[in-house]
Amino acid sequence: MSHSSSEEGGLSQAAPNVPNTRELLDNPTQSVATPRDQVPPTVDEASPSSTSSFEMIDMESGPAPYQEVQPHWFFCRRADDNASWLPFSRKDSDKLENASHAVGDQEDEVVIAVEGERYDVHVKDRKRYAVYWEQGPTEVRRCTWFYKGNKDTRFMPYPEDFSKRLEEAFMISVTLNEWKRKLEFPNGETVILHNPKLMMQYQPIGLQDEWVSSPSEQTRPGTVKRGVNNIPVEIPDGEPEKVDHLVFMVHGIGPACDLRFRSIIQCVNDFRSASLSLLTSHYKRAEQDGLIGRVEFLPVNWHSALHGDATGVDEDIQRITLPSISRLRHFTNDTLLDLFFYNSPTYCQTIVDTVASEINMLHTLFRKRHSDFNGAVSVVGHSLGSLILFDLLTNQRNGSRKAKEAVPCGEPLDLNGDTLQQTLSRLGLQQYLDTLQAENVDLESLALCQDGDLKDLGIPLGPRKKILDYVQKKCLSQAFKTGAVHLPEGLQAPPQMTSNSDGNQSTGFTMQQSQFHRAQSVTSAVDYEYFDVGIGQTNGGIAKGQVSIDYPQLAFHPQTFFAFGSPIGMFLTVRGLKQIDPNYSFPTCKSFYNIYHPYDPVAYRLEPMIVTDVDLEPMLIPHHKGRKRMHLELKDSFTRMSMDLKNNVLGSLRTAWQSFSRIPVAALPPVDEGNATTERDLHETQAGVCDEAESSGSAEQTEQPEIKVGMLNGGRRIDYVLQEKPIESFNEYLFAIQSHLCYWESEDTALLLLKEIYDKLGVAMEQPQQ
Repeated sequence: MSHSSSEEGGLSQAAPNVPNTRELLDNPTQSVATPRDQVPPTVDEASPSSTSSFEMIDMESGPAPYQEVQPHWFFCRRADDNASWLPFSRKDSDKLENASHAVGDQEDEVVIAVEGERYDVHVKDRKRYAVYWEQGPTEVRRCTWFYKGNKDTRFMPYPEDFSKRLEEAFMISVTLNEWKRKLEFPNGETVILHNPKLMMQYQPIGLQDEWVSSPSEQTRPGTVKRGVNNIPVEIPDGEPEKVDHLVFMVHGIGPACDLRFRSIIQCVNDFRSASLSLLTSHYKRAEQDGLIGRVEFLPVNWHSALHGDATGVDEDIQRITLPSISRLRHFTNDTLLDLFFYNSPTYCQTIVDTVASEINMLHTLFRKRHSDFNGAVSVVGHSLGSLILFDLLTNQRNGSRKAKEAVPCGEPLDLNGDTLQQTLSRLGLQQYLDTLQAENVDLESLALCQDGDLKDLGIPLGPRKKILDYVQKKCLSQAFKTGAVHLPEGLQAPPQMTSNSDGNQSTGFTMQQSQFHRAQSVTSAVDYEYFDVGIGQTNGGIAKGQVSIDYPQLAFHPQTFFAFGSPIGMFLTVRGLKQIDPNYSFPTCKSFYNIYHPYDPVAYRLEPMIVTDVDLEPMLIPHHKGRKRMHLELKDSFTRMSMDLKNNVLGSLRTAWQSFSRIPVAALPPVDEGNATTERDLHETQAGVCDEAESSGSAEQTEQPEIKVGMLNGGRRIDYVLQEKPIESFNEYLFAIQSHLCYWESEDTALLLLKEIYDKLGVAMEQPQQ
């Protein structure tokens, strides 16, 4: 959508059709002095617009030959009704400049890909369009002249037509060495070219406000600069064209991703910028040798699809929302309710479908625009986004797996010779016997039925769940018998359910029922695709308790899954999963990292669910400058000092005890050999206690041996914790919310991702020079 120049910020609202400029160019010998009724007579003493300043600069600056100004291309970025103009990289600006010369008068639009091919610029229309996400078009300008008001923080470009008029007036002044020329805006503002180094813009003098203390406060001039080299702006060199790896980043609850209420697009842009900076500092040699390019990060937005007009959920929620504390309720409806939506089968299907389809669409589009890309793909999930990806990856199928079978067991189900009538009577559902027999459903057919099949027969929800739960329990019991499922050491397989003379179940199952239910909460080395992943399933799989939906398939196999501030461990526990089988791994993804801040209130660990018999500390993520933070080093130093002091005290006590026990031999009465042996044993025992105390203190200093932590990350560690900042250590509650949103700007997190990616490409990281 096209925007007027006044909407795009800066002084574009003053874009003139300068009526006096053509007269000035037609009469170049005319030197226009600053009129008293146009330029304020009272100016600040330090202002360079004073008469003495003009004369001084005029005397110092001699005539110089005219040189054409070098243009640079900028784009407008709007945020909170404020517009700022940012420069394209030098590489992109050169491409746009060459394209603008090639366009000429041709009618066809010329499209140039910029910013890593994430945006397309329509050169003739001067518009910039996003490629991978929904974003309104932004204005693009070929900039040569810039202006900064007395209250502005940065220079803003003039519109191209007025910049051209300024350049023509400047060329005439330089050629004829005649200055103090002026150009007027339609709204009365005036630009005066005093000399090559001093060019000012003056506000119009209107009626004086009685609250203004002096006229100079209202009419203080602004600064005008020619050429991008004369303004303080940082121009990036540009991104490498080669992409080594592609990463999709999925956000959590709500539309905002940080404390500044920025969108996932802006946060991913910051993360991408941090990674480019780290590549320059930590992979400098590989970058110079052309061994690496860059890593592309693309945002995946599912919140807008859930809360859009297609679902109508926002309107439904709004009708039942109370009118009090409206802002807090709006925040709750827009953010926290996403957690409840994900646990709803209806909206969970919408969320999962949106995430999968968005990722697949972005992957296809990226491959189309980067036809030479042959790298791997990874995924990142923040907060609830990590849980969405976890459930999605759990339900992927690799090439060797068959599609889901309706039969939950690998062989026909054996119900101990019971008939359909006996089975339904045992479950208290004999009233549905006629319904099933009318459809010729026997026990074998009943084992093939799913929830939808029983629902179509008119069986209510409660009886359906009883039947499915019974069949699944029998299936698991049969799997234990055949060896398809192996219980962990210390657990026994559930016994066969038998019937007594009264037709009721015997107590053999009841006696070990707790062990059986515990076994159901432990994942096993079994093909999880054979199990239904509905609510309350008891198959013991990693998908236990997931919402019963149809999980879509991704168009690729992710190389690594990174979870930021993830509640996965909590959700798995709430779903009833007590332990993750160490042999379990995602079907299509072989690496998994759980990254969290120590004060993140939403993050939970996963390693204790895999290795239950060892208390493992999480892996400390190194600081991106190659060392621990100072306050953590001091903390470790104090810990070592206290340990050394403890050891020294124990050593002193041992020496004192030995000295006390050495009584002169001449003072002792003669003893026999037996008594001497007893005393020697007592002395050795006492000394041994001191030695044991000292050795135990030294043992605390030894590091724990490296332990293989399951196969979710190929045997490597899973939980990685960031180092808190010094100011955060003063009050962990004060920085709790910020800790959950810190990952997007964390250089330590970005470096961990880069190290994992490039280690698999055989490129080692370099330690930056301190």
